[in-house]
Order: sequence, then structure tokens, then C-alpha cells
Amino acid sequence: MASINYRNLIQQYQDKSNLHMLHWSGTFEEYLEIVKKNPKVSRNSFQRMYDMIVEAGTEDYIDFKKPVVRYRFFDDQANNGKDAVFGLDVPIMKLVNVLKAAALGYGTEKRVILLHGPVGSAKSTICRMLKKGLEAYSRSDAGALYTFEWVDEKGELGGLLGKDVKTFTSPMHEEPLLLFPEEMRAQVCEEINRGQEGEYRVKIEGELSPPSRYIFRQLMDRYNGELMKVLSHVRVRRLFLSEADRIGIGTFQPKDEKNQDSTELTGDINYRKIAEYGSDSDPRAFNFDGEFNVANRGMIEFVEVLKLDVAFLYDLLGASQEHRVKPKKFAQTHIDEVIIGHTNEPEYRRLQDNEFMEALRDRTVKIDIPYITRWKDECRIYKKDFNSQKMRGISIAPHTIEMAAMWAVMTRLEKPKKANLSRIQKMKLYDGRTLPNYTEDNVKELRKEATHEGLEGISPRYIQDKLSNAIVNAQQNNKGSVNPFMVINELESGLKSHSLISNEELKTEYRELLGVVKQEYEEIIKAEVQRAISADESALQRLCANYIDNIKAYTQKEKVKNPFTGSDEEPDERLMRSIEEKMEVPESRKEDVRREIMNYIGALAVEGKKFNYKMNERLHKAIELKLFEDQKDSIKLTSLVSSVVDKDTQEKIDIVKTRLIKDFGYDEISAIDVLHYVASIFARGDIKNKQ
Repeated sequence: MASINYRNLIQQYQDKSNLHMLHWSGTFEEYLEIVKKNPKVSRNSFQRMYDMIVEAGTEDYIDFKKPVVRYRFFDDQANNGKDAVFGLDVPIMKLVNVLKAAALGYGTEKRVILLHGPVGSAKSTICRMLKKGLEAYSRSDAGALYTFEWVDEKGELGGLLGKDVKTFTSPMHEEPLLLFPEEMRAQVCEEINRGQEGEYRVKIEGELSPPSRYIFRQLMDRYNGELMKVLSHVRVRRLFLSEADRIGIGTFQPKDEKNQDSTELTGDINYRKIAEYGSDSDPRAFNFDGEFNVANRGMIEFVEVLKLDVAFLYDLLGASQEHRVKPKKFAQTHIDEVIIGHTNEPEYRRLQDNEFMEALRDRTVKIDIPYITRWKDECRIYKKDFNSQKMRGISIAPHTIEMAAMWAVMTRLEKPKKANLSRIQKMKLYDGRTLPNYTEDNVKELRKEATHEGLEGISPRYIQDKLSNAIVNAQQNNKGSVNPFMVINELESGLKSHSLISNEELKTEYRELLGVVKQEYEEIIKAEVQRAISADESALQRLCANYIDNIKAYTQKEKVKNPFTGSDEEPDERLMRSIEEKMEVPESRKEDVRREIMNYIGALAVEGKKFNYKMNERLHKAIELKLFEDQKDSIKLTSLVSSVVDKDTQEKIDIVKTRLIKDFGYDEISAIDVLHYVASIFARGDIKNKQ
């Protein structure tokens, strides 16, 4: 067996990663040259996060007459879409607008960003993507940032940095420009900004952390105020943000109230070092490792932020409004970080009802992250996890995921106030489908009149769990394929023990919606089988040509020549009406429809174009349905139910099955299942035209 040439692998990794360039370090003076060439290295946390999102690319589009910006950052292309967020373009646009205002210093940088929504609505995913993005951005040229450390290579500082310590890293990874005293910052900024192109201008805000401030002050005393000598003990280095290493990214999750301690946010005394430094008020004897401290220069995520003890909220208020935290026994310490929390609906209602939380409400920017209410976006969530690449020896029948997603979306929609509009029709309108008498303005009104849409209903996690159950059961029972009925049964049985739904009326309503989904699925597969049976292109064209010849003769008051006898005959009213009835054209409107079609054909002819039945969707479906009805008796699909199929019929059925596989995405098992099920419907005489 050949051995692994790990040395080559390491060399390739180093060459590809350009690690020697990333691990730059230099003097304070060299850093100033970097800032002069690229002032953006000194951006604050809000500016860096906003630029990170925008630089990933944007896409503008109109959604029901409203302009929307889609930010490609949330497609998670770097990880092949593993954490991609679907269908939340508008909430994300609101989030990015808050970050933009904060980056420009308009006030939202002094607020806690609160992502509010039901469980499973992607709040944590959005935070996770921002954290992962910051990590990657800090390693790129565009997102480069720097910090500093104090050095005593010659051991001349008499243990100022600690016993036998030659390098003291800034515990809060501060911006090196903070080393400039307050009095000279304006002059320094003016010098750096002079002649700069672009909108960004360097601005130095904040103070050094207590340890760095202490060392700086001691060195100023040692060198009699000679700043150049003080800065000679500073080494600037490239900073990489990392949640795992607790550098620039913090996460705080509330625990049991009895075990909560505010030092988790602001740090605590290092008792081992008190003996070394002689006092517990010496900043070098303090661990600045609270979540607020480690998140400096990046972001901190508060998981279920409203579950925090009141004592923690005081720290949160100061951190957001003043950008300062108060470590025990030390002065308020400056922080530069984006504070993002998330919470669910019950916790937020509790916040609204608690008058003691008024200060927090006043310092919060709430952004609703609802469930998806667009059908196709909900489907994308499940297709990401349940696809042919991840299935082992099992296939998922067409429409299985779509039907599960349809039910999930309908549970989140409020009942339409219009009596003639069903919930499934409302769902289709939201998905961009068209319905008679409904315009984009009508859909906008539907959305406006809904006050709580997307904030309640079935979570995507529930759908994912039940899809998984159906797949595992199919594998255990050697079914080979999972179809919508298997998943619907799982969804329905799971409602009995659903931990988040205790209301029996709501469970009954959700079961009724599953019935609606079943009906919709039946209509879909009947239509597909009908189209597979009537998929003879030449027969469709002949039938359409026959219809056009007859309505042409009818509108022009002419006769039609019989191709067999050669004699002139009256237009075939029976044929015309059989097709028009499938277009839902009443007797009173038949002349108008016939004239409309002929006018359209005439207009195409003027442009040098030829009419094709596929140009008119209603006519297309009507001709397919007419041809299906003409052919279904000859195919005798219902004989499948009795299991007595003659050779001629079997050949025709095999042709239909092949068309289902080739044109509609079925495999052998699911195609046979669908044919048997549709055959049973036909056997019951339950044939309804597709609405």
C-alpha cells in the first residue's frame, strides 16, 4: 500500500492558503502605512459586517410591486449552500438596512438587534452565517483587520508584562490606533484621511482595555512621556476572528437562573495571578474573557436573549447604548461589536407585558423572521436535505416534497377574509400563480390585511422529521420509493403528540388542510396521467388544427371541407363545444372566445408568426383533456385494478409509464404506483376536470 505524501499535502495547503502573507506582523509605524494605503482595515464591527454582506453580491427584483434586494451572502455559496436561507429576502433586507444605518453612525449602532420569530424560522441560521462569514472575511484581503501585543524581547521592562513574559497579547484584540492619546487623534485622522479616495474615512473611537491602558501608562512614566519609545514595545499583527478560539466572536446561552453569573459576560479575577501582581485590582490579574470581551471587533450572539436574568440585562443595556461593559473592580471598558439576540413569540410577548423591561425595549431593534409563506421557497429547504445524492437505495416520488411543503405553508397563512378565496388559492397567489379577478394589487392587500402571518404554524423541522420517518420506514419495509401519501400519513399521525400544539381545534384544522393537500395531489397526478396518455404530439396538433378550422369557418360564416368525402359541411358544433367546455367557456360566451382566438391568430400572421396551441395555456389543457377522454377507453387503464390486462392494453400502459418516467420525473416504482392509484380513481368514476 502506497504511503501518504503528507509533506506535499501540507505544502499545497500552505501555497493555496498563502499563510505566510496572512500571518503578518510588524511595527506600529508599518501598520500606519497599511492604514494609509487601505483605511478600511480600521473599520468598526458594524462597517465590517455590512461590507462583508454587500461585497458578496446583490440582486434587485420586484415582488408584488415592491422593490426587494436579495443578498447573495445568505446563499452560503462558500459551503455549497449548507446553511442557505430561502424565502426571507425581505426580513434580511431589513436586517442589512439596520446594519447599514449603524455603519453610517445613524444610531442603530447603539441598539440590540433582536431577531424575533417562531421556532425553526432560521434565526439561529442567520446568526451562524454571520459568524462564519466574519471568520472567513477576516482571512480575506478585503476583510483584513489587525490588533497588537506588547513585547519585551530584551527583558528590560522588569516584569511589567508578567514574570518571564516577553509578549503580552491584547486580551480584547483592540484596534492598534487606540494607542494614540485622545489629544492627537483628530490630527492623526486628518493626516491619514488626506488625499484618500472613496467614502470611508478613518475615525478613532474608544479607549484601550484596562491591561493595555495600565501597561501604556507605566511605559509613559518609564520613558518620561516619550510616545515613540512606548510604541517601540508594540508589535502589530494580523487578526483572525474565530468562534472556536474565542477571538472576536462570542455566543451566550442562558442557563438555569441559579447558575447564571454576570462574570460570564464581563470576565473575572484570576486568583492565581494575584500573588504575582500583588493586588486583585491590577488589570493584569483579571481575565478579560467574558463573552463581551472576546467578541470585541466582531459580534456576539445572545441565544434566547429574553430568557436572561435581569442582572444580565443591565450589562446588555450599557453594551448596546454606550458600547461599554463594567468588569468587576474596573472602570467601564470600551467594546466594538455587533450585538444580535434572537427570541421566539412567547418570550417576546412576555417582554411586552413586563414594565420593568421598558429600557430594553427602547434599546432594541426588532426584526421579524417569520416562517416562509412562499411555496417554492419552502420546497427548496427540503430539497436541500432530501435529494437523490443523500438517499440510500430509496427514491422520493415526484410531488412528495411539494405536498409536504404545501401543507406547511398553508398552516402559516391566516384564513382569507374573502368568502370566495380558499387557503390553497391564497397560497398559490403568494407563490406567484394567477387566479381570475386577482391582480398583484389584490395580493398586496391580502398580505397587508394579515397581521400575524408566518409567525405561527408548522415548523420546517417537523416536516423534516416526518420526511425522515417516512424514508426510514420505506427502507425497513423494502418499499423502494416514498410517495406523498406515506408522508401525509406521517404528518397526520405526528399531530397527536406534537409538543407545540395543544389546541385540539388547531389540530383538527391542520388535519383538514391535509385533506386539502390530498385532493390537490390527486388532481395533479390525474392531470399528469391524462397528459401522459394524450402526449401524442401529432394527435394534439391534428385536434387543434381541426378545432381552428371549425371556429374559422364559424366566425366567417363558411363551411368546412370534409377531408374524406371532399364535401362542404357545417362547422362541427359538437367538437367545438367539447373543447370549449373544458376551457370552462359557457354557451353564452362561445362566440366571443372563438373571435378572440381568431383575432390572436390574425395578429400573429401579420407579424409573420404561426399559431401553436401551446401559446394558449387554456386551449392547450383543453385539447389534452379532450384527447385523453377520446383515448382512455381504448387504453383501458381501469383494467389495472382488476389485474387482468391483455397484451395490447399492457403495451399501451407501458407507453404511458415510459412517458411518466421520461417527461415527469418518475422512476419505475413510483410510476407504477401512480398508474394504479389513478386507475382506482377512474374505476370509481371519480374523474373531475383540473380546476
